[in-house]
Amino acid sequence: MDKNFINKLYQSHTHCKECPPGSLIHSFFEHLLGLLFPNFANEPVRSEDELNNRIEEVKTLLNRILVKNQNGQKNEQIIADFFDSVEIIFNELQTDIEATYLGDPAAKSKDEIVRAYPGFYAIAAYRIAHQLYKQNIENIPRLITEYAHSKTGIDIHPGAKIGQYFCIDHGTGIVIGETAVIGENVKLYQGVTLGALSVRKEDALIQRHPTIEDHVIIYAGATILGGNTVVGHHSVIGGNVWLTSSVAPNSKIYYKAHMHNELDKTTDTIIYKP
Repeated sequence: MDKNFINKLYQSHTHCKECPPGSLIHSFFEHLLGLLFPNFANEPVRSEDELNNRIEEVKTLLNRILVKNQNGQKNEQIIADFFDSVEIIFNELQTDIEATYLGDPAAKSKDEIVRAYPGFYAIAAYRIAHQLYKQNIENIPRLITEYAHSKTGIDIHPGAKIGQYFCIDHGTGIVIGETAVIGENVKLYQGVTLGALSVRKEDALIQRHPTIEDHVIIYAGATILGGNTVVGHHSVIGGNVWLTSSVAPNSKIYYKAHMHNELDKTTDTIIYKP
């Protein structure tokens, strides 16, 4: 390689701040999830002392991450605030398990959902990462959700706001953007995108992604875009729908396919049925 290029690479390394390795972040997430759900852990604890030791181990992992992350904040307070929220995260995940169990006839048990369902895994990563996101921790929340993304194909930005009883069925290819707002008792199928219309970089701080109100079902392949787009409560969005405008509550929206006819220029349409 050219010597000037080698020097350029060296300079980039010398100016790069030390970052926590991905393996450490992944270990923190996996250990915390195993702490909350013994059937996910490699081995359940057998005494309260052992449980307390595992809690301290997870706290130590988080501290090592924060030290490496060099965020300039007081790590002790960050860790205390995070672990004060763990019970809330656990309770929210219980509602997600319940919604998935009731919403999927193929689910034989709640244990199966915890151990085998990619939707639950991605939601768990989101809820843990979202708490760190709310605590203004840089990088780490996104690395947690991207780890889950790499394992499940489900991309949930940690900045999204998602209510309880959230169900992801199958899940592969789901994308939920940073400023999306999702209410309670919402169910998404594979390939759903809650995305942004093309926006300028300076619009990063405004809502760019849609709002999905309570008790909405969105079927496979639907794309819903834009910060001003609101899907009203108790609506059903059919598969492959492309939506960039708001929908009234209790609507059913679906995609109707026609055979393309070159003579009359028939095209696919979207039909709104309140």
